[in-house]
Amino acid sequence: MSEPFPHPDDAAHPRRRRRRRWPWVLLGVVLLLAGGCAALVIGIAHETDKTVKVVYEVTGDAKKVNIAYSTWRDGSLVTESASSQALPWRKELSTKGFVKGGLLAVTIGAGGGSATCEVTVGDDAPRTARATGADATATCTGF
Repeated sequence: MSEPFPHPDDAAHPRRRRRRRWPWVLLGVVLLLAGGCAALVIGIAHETDKTVKVVYEVTGDAKKVNIAYSTWRDGSLVTESASSQALPWRKELSTKGFVKGGLLAVTIGAGGGSATCEVTVGDDAPRTARATGADATATCTGF
């Protein structure tokens, strides 16, 4: 068998070699992911080094309340409490680290009344909650 002759038009119109684009798209996606991860790591590192002021406040007309609140020590979340407290009550502390998941809970005693808890972390808007009546509890979370 003989080889077929090339078509006369093949010489005038050489085949264009098609470039593959998927390696470049894949490279772009990898670079974007790497950049995003680096930005996240830098952001978290900045948060862990930042000192933040946390202010806990309880106000109201209840005579005696029990208070439980979170504090951060050496990177750990620790719950402390104060029993039979008169109002107003305030606790202020400075903490270093990634502050998330805190709690301030106030439970009104048998004498009744009302109480409002408020937590402010740094320059963020305060978290507040209110309770009314004997044995009612107000809980400030999400800070």
